[in-house]
Amino acid sequence: MLKIEHTENSFSLYYKNRCIVQHSVSKPCIAVGVGTATYKMKEGNFTIKDTITSQQYLKNFSIKQEHTTITIHLEDAIQLTITAGEYCTIGIKAHKPFNRFWLRCVADSDEHIYGCGEQFSKLDLKKKKVPLWVREQGVGRGHDLITFFANVLYGAGGAWHTTYYPQPTFVSSSHYFVHCNASSYAEFTFRKKEHILHFFQIPDSVVFGVYEKATDCIKAVGDLLGRQHRLPQWVHDGMWIGVQGGTDVVKKKLQDALDAGVKVSALWVQDWVGRCITWFGKRLFWNWKYNRDLYPNLPSFIQELSHKNIKFLGYINCFLNTEGDLYKEAAAKGYLVKKRDDTVYHFDTTGIQAGILDLTNPETCRWIKQVIKENMIGIGLGGWMADFGEYLETDVKLHSGQSAELYHNRYAADWARVNYEALQEAGKLDEIVFFTRAGYTATSQYSTLVWAGDQLVNWSMNDGLASVIPAGISLGFCGVGYFHCDIGGYTTLGWIKRSKELFMRWAELSTFTPVMRTHEGNRPDDNWQFNSDQETLQHLARMTKVHAALKPYFEHCKDEYHADGLPLIRHPYIHYPDDTTLYSLKYQYLLGPDLLVAPVYKPRRNRWKLYLPQDEWVHVWTGKEYTAGWVTVQAPLGQPPVFYRKGSKFTNIFMYLKELL
Repeated sequence: MLKIEHTENSFSLYYKNRCIVQHSVSKPCIAVGVGTATYKMKEGNFTIKDTITSQQYLKNFSIKQEHTTITIHLEDAIQLTITAGEYCTIGIKAHKPFNRFWLRCVADSDEHIYGCGEQFSKLDLKKKKVPLWVREQGVGRGHDLITFFANVLYGAGGAWHTTYYPQPTFVSSSHYFVHCNASSYAEFTFRKKEHILHFFQIPDSVVFGVYEKATDCIKAVGDLLGRQHRLPQWVHDGMWIGVQGGTDVVKKKLQDALDAGVKVSALWVQDWVGRCITWFGKRLFWNWKYNRDLYPNLPSFIQELSHKNIKFLGYINCFLNTEGDLYKEAAAKGYLVKKRDDTVYHFDTTGIQAGILDLTNPETCRWIKQVIKENMIGIGLGGWMADFGEYLETDVKLHSGQSAELYHNRYAADWARVNYEALQEAGKLDEIVFFTRAGYTATSQYSTLVWAGDQLVNWSMNDGLASVIPAGISLGFCGVGYFHCDIGGYTTLGWIKRSKELFMRWAELSTFTPVMRTHEGNRPDDNWQFNSDQETLQHLARMTKVHAALKPYFEHCKDEYHADGLPLIRHPYIHYPDDTTLYSLKYQYLLGPDLLVAPVYKPRRNRWKLYLPQDEWVHVWTGKEYTAGWVTVQAPLGQPPVFYRKGSKFTNIFMYLKELL
């Protein structure tokens, strides 16, 4: 299983007959160094520059092998301790105070690389350099005019690789994965015949898994990193309508939906805590208790909704508004991140002044969990958005004394953990759902649901409707099984406003994800909403009926995820590894094993071209049968390109869907 071949000047490390690391005096596999990085942050967007003061390629080595452990000493600098079992783990120990590390491992020239967290623009990462740093995804993230203006005015344009949820984990189409136990900024460069893994620290270890099948490889990633808690069944009973404006307004919007026949399983009311209007739009008052002006008797309203089998969902984040009483309490007790002079470190987030919870302080975690249990779970909330997690500056002073530079990425996972533990301690894990956007290693253990964050309300390939498709697929390679997005997107800036067609197409996509949820956006009055006209409401009524009809299939897919680690939204090559055409496709996916979904992500299209894997397929809306290859189908609004695998045991459910149109 574990083998090393070596000469006086070289060695090759094998695991399950796969060469994973090669070293020679002329081409060392490891380099170490010392560097100093500068991190400039504005609104969660980071500019990172590094100055390397020394770099040393480790050439000379000695090897010792005892039973199942191999120890390699590289000069007097680094010791590698290599063990093998289900995985091959390379433990790394430095003998000198290095803070830069490069590892060169073996790659296949014809392989495809996926993962590294949530990727919005590129799915196959081969021949790419991927920075790994938790941050805002950016506005536009490409060459759009809005990206230019966002960069000039706010430094917030982003790039193809910027993401809320990076992770030092990748999967190869050659059926192996690599996961790195490190938390610093990192860059993974995927070259033709080698991978270069670069860290701003000495990693604790690098883990390799090698398998015969793609499905086994995906399962192993989930086994190693942890799976999300199973979603309760109610989440599939209808749509979660994002509404705000106070009890009367919310009731009116709910009635609009119900009168049109929309199936509603939850109201997501983000302004349950009150409103805060800034230059960016309608924001929230970050003080985690219900606002008695907008919602004067919220517990009673929640109880009223429960009689209709409708949940009430809220909102929380890791900040506290400086004008709120919870901020004052947290500041007085030392629960907020501080400056070096021990005063509270204040953040300006699009016009809101706030402090951020210091999650390295156990007392902070206990306190915010109690806030959640009393002010949210205690009044009957069925779930909430657990927002943010990207903004921790690297120059702050943490309670634990650890480096904020090394803790920054981990903060996102700890924010999910705190919410998870609040549910766990309240005995509500099987009933309540919270959803996060920021993430890192361990988020898959703690976040009950991930959402794609704040896309533009347009057709942008890098930051609009299309971008959420590779986002969901890529997270599926990193342990995340439950993913969804804001129907219609979130961000309105300048001339970019949500259209009716975009909203309807986005709703179609979300129908074939685990959760359907709308969002009014940062400027609701500028955007098309779910109840803007009767045609949109009728469209949603049909789509929510389709979504609810898929509930038994969703439950089957959840069984697969928890037993075999296969995400609900998955890359088709996982089931069809010999179909090489699939490897480069990023805008279609399998929902479970039996449904192929190819969302329409461009405007004014009534026909759509897609690729069917090597199987027999049935078009859901017409019943027409197709074989493998490229096909073009009619795709009017309300009939997104969806196919089911012929012979599926869920054929009766899939055949029923066309009757709901």
